Amino acid sequence: MTKQGKGATNRMLAESFRELALKQPIEKITIKEITDRAGVIRPTFYNHFQDKYELLEWIVNTDLIEPIEPLLENGMMNEALVLLFTNIEKDKEFYMRASRLEGQNSFESIAQGCVEKVLLRVVESKATGTHLRYAWLTPKLIADYYAQSMCYVAIRWIHGAMPISPRELAGIYNYIIKRSMEDVLEEV
Repeated sequence: MTKQGKGATNRMLAESFRELALKQPIEKITIKEITDRAGVIRPTFYNHFQDKYELLEWIVNTDLIEPIEPLLENGMMNEALVLLFTNIEKDKEFYMRASRLEGQNSFESIAQGCVEKVLLRVVESKATGTHLRYAWLTPKLIADYYAQSMCYVAIRWIHGAMPISPRELAGIYNYIIKRSMEDVLEEV
């Protein structure tokens, strides 16, 4: 199958999954329901994804991570955050339902893994080859820290029914991430 054909099938399965997620909890969605709605046979699903959680990861990567990667690579963090939060808001109902997914394959762990991978690529590409001030502070640790903080803020925003705009949320994230806890405590 060509890359274009594989992408079209992935999108078709993703759309089917999204529609089902708006009607029932993700935990209860079966592969058969996804393939029946998409009009393909079960083996087609397994030629593309291992399970529905890998499909969810593909959705997160395709809809949320890939659009912001060029911005991150060019040091446009605020613009990347605004775009990320805007794309979540565009599919608000789906992400509100997906964010309820807990346990071993939680939405938070899937999203955090996706964000961490892109941040790790960016951090490693920016590494100058000089030694970090602290040897323990590796690119992986840096990527993990920021992935956790971004996902924490995004998921709390989603759980709160997105009461503020994506731009305002990006501003809040930037405010808190650029200050020490001491600074924040002095300003509250």
